Formats: sequence, structure tokens, C-alpha cells
Amino acid sequence: MGEGVTQARYRVTGMDCGACAAKIDTALRRVPGVSEVVVSFQSGVLSIAHDDRVDDAAVAKTLSKLGFGATALASGAGQEARSAQASWWRSAKTRATLLCGLALAIAYGVGRLAPEAERYAFIAALLVGLVPVARRAFAAARMGSPFSIEMLMTVAAVGAVIIGATEEAAAVVLFFLVGEMLEGLAASRARRSISDLADLVPKTALVEEAGDTRVVQAELLEVGEILLVRPGERIAADGEIVEGSGDIDEAPVTGESVPKLKAAGDGVFAGTINTTGVLRVRVTAAAADNTIARVVRLVEEAQESKAPTERFIDRFSKAYTPFVVLIAILVAIVPPLVGGADWQMWIYRGLAVLLIGCPCALVISTPAAIAASLSAGARRGLLLKGGAVLEGLRHVTAVAFDKTGTLTQGRPVVTDVVAFERGEETVLAMTAALERGSSHPLAMAILDRAKAQGVSIPPAFMAQAIAGEGISGNVAGEPAFFGSPKAAVERAPIDRLHAARIEALNAEGKTVSVLVVNGQAIGLIALRDEPRADARRALATLAERGIRTVMLTGDNARTAAAVGGELGVEARAELMPQDKLAIVRALQAEGLTVAKVGDGINDAPALAAADIGIAMGGGTDVALETADAAALHARVSDVADMIALSKATMRNIYQNITVALGLKVVFLVTTVIGVTGLWPAILADTGATVLVTLNAIRLLRWRPA
Repeated sequence: MGEGVTQARYRVTGMDCGACAAKIDTALRRVPGVSEVVVSFQSGVLSIAHDDRVDDAAVAKTLSKLGFGATALASGAGQEARSAQASWWRSAKTRATLLCGLALAIAYGVGRLAPEAERYAFIAALLVGLVPVARRAFAAARMGSPFSIEMLMTVAAVGAVIIGATEEAAAVVLFFLVGEMLEGLAASRARRSISDLADLVPKTALVEEAGDTRVVQAELLEVGEILLVRPGERIAADGEIVEGSGDIDEAPVTGESVPKLKAAGDGVFAGTINTTGVLRVRVTAAAADNTIARVVRLVEEAQESKAPTERFIDRFSKAYTPFVVLIAILVAIVPPLVGGADWQMWIYRGLAVLLIGCPCALVISTPAAIAASLSAGARRGLLLKGGAVLEGLRHVTAVAFDKTGTLTQGRPVVTDVVAFERGEETVLAMTAALERGSSHPLAMAILDRAKAQGVSIPPAFMAQAIAGEGISGNVAGEPAFFGSPKAAVERAPIDRLHAARIEALNAEGKTVSVLVVNGQAIGLIALRDEPRADARRALATLAERGIRTVMLTGDNARTAAAVGGELGVEARAELMPQDKLAIVRALQAEGLTVAKVGDGINDAPALAAADIGIAMGGGTDVALETADAAALHARVSDVADMIALSKATMRNIYQNITVALGLKVVFLVTTVIGVTGLWPAILADTGATVLVTLNAIRLLRWRPA
């Protein structure tokens, strides 16, 4: 961005379809000092880049002439999502509709009581609804949008009055206003899903300081502050539990129906509910950066990114309206000029055709579906960065997964405790005694297993690490060593049967350590980074859909083969970042559309090179920034769900386009042959727009299969 250029964002009211957004875009680009305009009618947000010749008042004035309101937004995404929006029934369009309806009812009454004044009464009722529409039409024309629906409506209504169809012209204006009101209702419903997501975060929180508590606005919380969260309360910030334990209901954020038991050291999301126990939570992210705020911000940015189909429809609609206007002119003048037909009848038909020329339903067909899908995905932890990504996912024919932290949990767990002597509980207890106090991942896994089994851990003395071998010390008065089988053999013999067991566990990709006490090998513990619970089923689902899967890992070949065999996925091992990149390129060279799924810095090059890059939740910021999409809740099944959502969205878009164009064609034909007139023509426009929007809104209820 150049020097002296300012970025500003506004909440726009009254913007209910893609045609509205196009008028705003065209008008603002003609304002001196504005260098960039991005309008998202889905989120109701306008972003512009401008110099010091433009201020908020100038933007608001320009939009006001077009019939829209504009309010400057604060920078935080959560704040944007919470910005006040007038209820649809309080909007200017609703008031205009009610006023026009009342005027039309009065006109009918006047017509019955005083037939000679009927025409003037209907003209007055017509003007009540048409004047604001005409004002917007001429403002749009001056600002570069001459073929707006308001202009077509104005010309059709005035023309109808001239040829004597005054009553019908007034009714058509009312139908038009009702259609606009319904568009506003549908758009409001679509936007509410994102604002509802932001509203999951409570507005206040209890902060502990020096033993006392005070109520603080959630948006003012600072990293490091300690929150007191009581049973039944929502957690006000992303954080880490420092004291207490409880079942956390994450359904509002992740969609998971079963609460998760969390204790000290576990992370929690803003907006989730503490159902049991009292928790003290250290804030780890400010309000503008918590999980929900990031999702809201990225979804709003994604809604501003157009899909290929949407860009095509935009180009098509710019030619469609002038073409239909030309057809309307030909319908009005050719039959009378060439065949001597009745001028009044064919002008009437031409005016009706004119109303079919509005591309609203067509323009809204794609972005409405994409906006609903992005919102539905975000509510289930599927974050897609734009319509192009959403549309592109349906073409994926191969998925390359990272292993550690993607197909697996990303941390080792104890898989086997084998006792040669003394019993498994003793082996686990003595090992835990040696490892107590260590922060090594393997040590933490052993301590977690001992805690889970309720094992009593004896005291250990003089514990010390031996580089490359293991750890030694004195446990309950006995010298003990715990380490690699090779180092253990140097301290105690391991018979052939136990050696074979160690080899078998190694073949399964497990890390094996042996416990030696008083010069005798008494047992072993095996650990492995275990596959995620849903990994095998998720990979099978992809295979059933004809999608090739491959696992890419820097781990050793034996471990990779073991995990790959267990999950039923092709494994490539001992890879550097450049090797992962090369494999993605090779898959693309085979003609496959490749999605790469990973969570680490070493995945970034391959994520960037893939047709679709997907970061797993909990991954590094580098992976999240590089990727096109993110599975925020780290479920392998999320990848298949993203592809399913993409396909459902495209089916919805094709349905919308069919409805939008189909109704236009039907009413064009019936109008030309005289079956339908002005008011059915306006219903063809507003009715199609409402149908398309309502169909798109169905995607808000999308659920994974």
C-alpha cells in the first residue's frame, strides 16, 4: 500500500444482493482519492483504500445517494461482527413497503367511492413507492450504473402510466418493494450466522488480582490475566487452565456433542462452557486474536474473495441486462412497425420484458451459496479462505497427509507395559519414579499413564540422565536404569524371547525402553505417537470416493511403514521439506489435483505448492497462514467433510443458476406471447431472488454425512 493511503471498513445497511454491491463498487471507484474497493454483500462490509481527500462523511454521503447507510467499523473482527445492524422490520425498505401498501389500499378505497378520481389516487400511491426508487435509480446512473433494477422499474412504471395501466403500475411498484423487503430478510438471516458466532464470547469476565475478583469487559482482557470461571459460565478468552478441572462443552465452537474433561495445562477456547468445577484460566490471546475472532475475521475476508463461477456470472450479468433491454425495445416497436400491431399492447409487453432484465437473482446465485457454506463450515471448524478454495476442493483427486500431528496425535503415548519380573504395575511405578521431574515428551507420556492408572510412585534419588542411553537412579533403595535396549543389554542380559518381543514392537513403529533393576531386566515400556481416533475411517472414506491418499513424513521408514500399514495409506518416509514439495509436484504431474494437509513449518513449502493447502488445527502460524484452508479442530475426517461441503455448495449454485435463468426465460416467453404482464414480470425478478437466497440459506444447516 502506498504512502498516505488509508484502509477503512464500513458496515453497510440496505445492501441485500450482488447488484447492490456492484452499484456501490462502481460509484466509489469514481470518487477521487479512492484507490481500492472491496464490497461483500454477504457480510454487509465495505473495505476501501483512500487518500486524505476522502473521509467517512464522504463515503456515507455517496452511499446515502444510492439508498444505503454506512457506519465506520472498529478494527477488531469480533467488534465488526457485533456491530449493530438494524432489524429488517425497522429498515427504510420495510417502512417504504408499508407506506406504499397503505397508499395503494387508500387508492382502492378512493376508486370505489369516487371513480372519477381513481386514476389520480393510483398515481399518488405509485409516487409514494416510486419516488425513492427513482431517486436511487438516477443517482446510480450518474455514478456509473445506468442499468440498475431501480432504473428498469422506474421506466416500466412511468411507461405503464403513460399507456393507461396506472393501477397495475402501482401494484408492480408495491410488489417490487415487497421483493426488496424479502431480500433484506433473507440477507439478514444469512449474515446472522457469523454474528451469532461472535456472540458466543461473553461480554464480561471475572479477573483475579491479589486474591480479589473484578468484572472486566471481555474485549479488554490482556494476555497473562487470570480468569475465574465458575460452573455453567462461558469462557471469555482463549487460555490455559492453571488450576482446577472440569468438563468443557465445546459444542458451540467445535460441534462436538460430548464435553471434554480438561485440567491444569490444557488449553480452552473462548466461547466454550465450563459445565463442572471451578477453573482458573490464564489468558493466552487478546479478544481480537482469540479463536472465534480469528474465524470471524477470516470468514469475512474469505467472503470478499470471489470464486471462478462468481466471476463468470458477474461478467455474464453485465452483458445480460443491456441485452434484455434491447429485446424489450424490439418487442415494443418491431410488431407495430412491421406488422401494424397495436402500439399500446406491445409497449406494455416491452415494459414487462424490461423488468425481466434485472440480473439480481443471477448475481446473487453464487455468492449467497458460498457465504452460507463458509459460515456453515466455520461453525464446524472448517475454515475455508475464500470462494475459490471452496469451489476448488470438489476437484481434489489426491490428498497428501503429514504424519506427526496430522494423522497422529503429535505426542507419544504409552502403548505397552510388559513385565519380565515383578508385575506391570511395578515396572510402570519404578519407571515413573525415574522420569518424575523430566519435561521430555516420553517422560510425560509415562507419567500420564501412571496417573491414569492410579499407580503409587515411589521416591527416586540421584536420578540423572545418561546422554544417548537413558536415565539412572535409586528407586526405593534399589539401583535402577531405564533406557534403550542397546544400553540395557550392557547392564543386564535380555533373553531371546524378550529380545524378539522388543524387535516386534520396534517393527510396529514403537519406541521401546527397558527397565533394569539390581542388574536384572524386569520389564519394558513401548511408546508411539498414535494415530488419531478417526484417521483410519477418514482415509477409508476418501478412498471410497476415489481419492488417492499418501502419507509424507520425515520419520524413519520402519515407523512410517507401521503407521501407514495400520491406517491403510501409502507411506513415504525420511523426507525433508523439499522432498515433500517434490512429491506434491510429482502427483500434480500425474494429472491429479492435490490437497496437502500438514501442521508444521516443514509442511509450508508443500502446502503452498499444492492445489489446496489445508492446515490442521493447533499447527504453527506459518502453516495456518500458508494454507488455503484449516481444520481448526484437527480431525482427519474434516478433509473429507471439506470436499463434501464443496460439492454440496456447487450443487446449490447450479440449482440457483437454473432457478434464476429458468424463471427469466419462462416469463420472457410468456410475456412476449401475452400470457403474463407487468406484475408477473416483477415477480420473476424478486421471486427468483428470494428463492435463490432461501435455497442458499439451506447450506447454513449443512452437516457432515
